[in-house]
Amino acid sequence: MTNDPLSPQSNDSQKRLLLALALSFAATAAYTFFFAPKGPPPGAEGTDGGVEVAATLDAGTPGMAAVPPPGMGAEDAGTHAEAPPPPARTVDFARPEVKYTFSSEGAGLTSAVLQGTKMREQQSLTVKQGFEKLFGKDIPPPPQMNVAHPVAGQPLPLAVTIEGGAPLAANTRYAVQEGPTDNGGSVAFTGRQGPWEVTKTLQWPREGFEFSYTVQVRNTSAQAQSGELKVHYSRAIDPEFEHAPSFFGGVGNLSRSACWVEDKLHNLSPGDKPPEETRGPISFFGINQQYFLSALYPLDGALNGHCTLTATPTAREVSAGFPLNVAPGQVATFRFGGYLGPKDPDLLRLVPGQELRSVAGLNTTAFHPALEDTVDFGIWAVVCKILLAVMKFFHGIVGNWGVAIILLTVVVKLVLLPLTYRSMVSMEAVKVLQPKMDEIRKKFADDKERQNLEIMKLYQEAKVNPLGGCLPLLIQMPVWIALFTSLRNSFEIYGEPFVGPIWRDLTYKDPTYLLPLALGVSMIITQKMQPQMMDAAQARIMTWVMPIIFTFTLLQYPAGLSLYIFTNNVLSIGQQWGLRKWLDRKKNQTGGGTPAVVPAGGGKRK
Repeated sequence: MTNDPLSPQSNDSQKRLLLALALSFAATAAYTFFFAPKGPPPGAEGTDGGVEVAATLDAGTPGMAAVPPPGMGAEDAGTHAEAPPPPARTVDFARPEVKYTFSSEGAGLTSAVLQGTKMREQQSLTVKQGFEKLFGKDIPPPPQMNVAHPVAGQPLPLAVTIEGGAPLAANTRYAVQEGPTDNGGSVAFTGRQGPWEVTKTLQWPREGFEFSYTVQVRNTSAQAQSGELKVHYSRAIDPEFEHAPSFFGGVGNLSRSACWVEDKLHNLSPGDKPPEETRGPISFFGINQQYFLSALYPLDGALNGHCTLTATPTAREVSAGFPLNVAPGQVATFRFGGYLGPKDPDLLRLVPGQELRSVAGLNTTAFHPALEDTVDFGIWAVVCKILLAVMKFFHGIVGNWGVAIILLTVVVKLVLLPLTYRSMVSMEAVKVLQPKMDEIRKKFADDKERQNLEIMKLYQEAKVNPLGGCLPLLIQMPVWIALFTSLRNSFEIYGEPFVGPIWRDLTYKDPTYLLPLALGVSMIITQKMQPQMMDAAQARIMTWVMPIIFTFTLLQYPAGLSLYIFTNNVLSIGQQWGLRKWLDRKKNQTGGGTPAVVPAGGGKRK
């Protein structure tokens, strides 16, 4: 082989090399211009195409971001990989009144534990434990009230969801940013899914049971989005600490799912009905218990939407849905206030408080959600408020609610003294007629109708009203019912004892049953002191059977009610004894003989 570059073999090799290079260049050019995949045309960055792809990839993974991560513009959405969701974490926010714990998975509450000696579950003691406590044994107190106990498988309290074509899951993972605590404190949660970026901000004033809760929903896509924003609140129930009311089983302390729509408060208790839907302007919603309240309310006034109420033996749930329509790149803002605390009317009337108004940037004419209406006295509201005002006055003096109830009994007794006096005089007049009534019963023993006619004729001749003795009792009945209603609705008296370990909670039954039993004995004494206007069998029923039934009924009722009735009976016994002494003294002053019969009208019969 020759090495001459000008040889024919060398020329052929160069020609073949040049031909190969030419063919390679042609193939590369053809592939580049005709077959290579094309990138997005100029100006196409940031369109829905990139977001839709991301949404498709993550549609089955709740909590995964489907929009650009922080710091990435929309123009980069189609060319950058999805950012992983933020790590799950819990956030504790301790305040003097409430200790809050949040989860970043759903940005909701896992607990809200009320602080303070009265902020506890209502404790149920056995008879044995009641006597042990009476004699000084230390019984562990009930747990602190947790008003935000999550329900398994349901959205956390304060969680939000979006329903519609682009849903947002309740367990979306949120990033957490805690704010400064020098002015009450704040915490912000930011979560992303589909076209939505949701920011939830909670702010607290320096003190109190209130907070502001702002939900901002941003549409990160290039298309208008619509749906329904739902705000959830729920509470898991331990049946050990909640009981349904019943006639012989006490007043109960069930919590209910609640929502105020238009001008009506809707409450749903377990067993009432299936989940309830209510539509209209929503003023507040939450969980309404006997002495505690968890409520959210729109800060800017009643907001059109609908509530879904659910109540089972182990859970209470409520969700409020509001229409959501957001243009591309725009933000929809929902501002709520929150109250997690006792149903103290003095506190509820001030919601939202001055500090919360300042934190939330509200003016002095901000919307008032009327949370105090959850303290429901029913048709006895006027009487209940009068009784409570009197008891509060005495409590301010003596510092003991049991003594305040006793002093209330004395006041009511003094107010009814004129009627009581006339009643007792009437009963003493009946006692004078007792021998003649016995004669009529013997004479017409086989004719009850004639017997009753002759006795009524005797009453008319003596100008005696046989029903005069019932008048004070009839007037006392509304007082008893109103006091019962006050005890089962007044947080001021909740958990308050009478004397040391005895009757540790005047709003709950006496676990030793000593007080209702003493009440029964006092009723029997009262009945035996009154003249009988009926035959022996009926008299025995009124003297023994009725007090026993009444005592049995009150065994499960608030100790404060038993204390009132017992005190009233003792005062009645004293009044009856004093009146008899006075009448006997008048009889002796007039020269003895049969005492004059005093008619019910108060005049004397000559």
